[in-house]
Amino acid sequence: MVTESLNAFEIAQQQIHEAGKYIDLDPALEAIIKEPKRVLIVSFPVKMDDGTTKVFQGIRSQHNDAIGPCKGGIRFHPDVTVDEVKALSMWMTFKCGVVGLPYGGGKGGVICNPKEMSQGELERVARGFIEAIAAIVGPDKDIPAPDVYTNAQVMAWMMDTYSRIAGSNQFGVITGKPIIVGGSLGRNEATAQGCIYTIIKAAEKIGLNLQGATVAIQGYGNAGYIAARLLHDLGCKLVAVSDSRGAVYSEDGVDPSHLLEHKQKTGSCVEFGTCSLITGEDLLEMDVDILVPAALENVITSKNAANIKAKIVAEAANGPTTPDADKVLFENGVMVIPDILANAGGVTVSYFEWVQNLMNYYWTKEEVNTKLKALMFDAFDKTYITSQEHKVDMRTAAYINSITRLSEAIKARGLV
Repeated sequence: MVTESLNAFEIAQQQIHEAGKYIDLDPALEAIIKEPKRVLIVSFPVKMDDGTTKVFQGIRSQHNDAIGPCKGGIRFHPDVTVDEVKALSMWMTFKCGVVGLPYGGGKGGVICNPKEMSQGELERVARGFIEAIAAIVGPDKDIPAPDVYTNAQVMAWMMDTYSRIAGSNQFGVITGKPIIVGGSLGRNEATAQGCIYTIIKAAEKIGLNLQGATVAIQGYGNAGYIAARLLHDLGCKLVAVSDSRGAVYSEDGVDPSHLLEHKQKTGSCVEFGTCSLITGEDLLEMDVDILVPAALENVITSKNAANIKAKIVAEAANGPTTPDADKVLFENGVMVIPDILANAGGVTVSYFEWVQNLMNYYWTKEEVNTKLKALMFDAFDKTYITSQEHKVDMRTAAYINSITRLSEAIKARGLV
């Protein structure tokens, strides 16, 4: 048995190896797929508000472009590492594959603390980074998007800088932009909306009635809040929520919108109404129907997996469950909707945005959500069928499908 590792890159490689066993993956293909094609590390100077100049380091990993251009977010975070970015780019390849998008995976990050920076400093960092990696990105090469602590405004600055370099508007170089400069309706809600579509399908498979189903959400950012609101609209009861400052519980349930208002006023979900204070570990191990990890990596591990009582774990975040924890959850009958399926709604609508940019023709929100629902339902069904055929968990099934698809492209191009 492979011992548990919390290194994201090693986890991604382990997941590829485990899934490859079920399809007798050619060792040469496995070797190609287990490494990113290109990793660019850049350093760029930024003038700070106090007049000093600070040098920032950024990373862009491009995993594989056999099926199409690379695609993936850019995060601003003090703990960004090369291994993390490499792993995230690999997960993006398989995320695109599981929903059938013509993309490979990319990911980027800048080592910085956006909470300590002004709007002007953020803009200069955004423009500096995209200028530093401009040679390897583009509408037909690599299309970045928002990620942790980046947003539509940051994407607009990046798109504008790239367009200045190119000498013409290049809306298709970036997705997740403001609507006025080529963004897509429905993109802001897409990650959570796609996650809800997979929860609906999972509930059908295990016979769970969503009316009155209890929900705990770890992380109350954009994806966490919207998932909470959409589940609430389906009749679910939100009983526990956490953010970086703590976690709260209410047996009677809470209104997601009222909780968001409280967080916006106070900066946290704690001390909301009559909710009781609990620990983040309490939330993960709570006896609920649906658990939505919507924060960072490695929160469900071999240490707490046996205590997870949720019937469905829907991974709105990237990499919240380690491989050893996956085994325990599968043995205990927990339906885990893996990140590369559960949160693929974001990249799917990013793909829609890119297509709209290339056509210069834009869809209504209803059209976007109709297309998203169809793709997410189909991806879930294909993953579930593979899981039943091979008697494996949904994550392994998703990898089997994605790796099979990527392998066919690599072989068709004569790359192995």
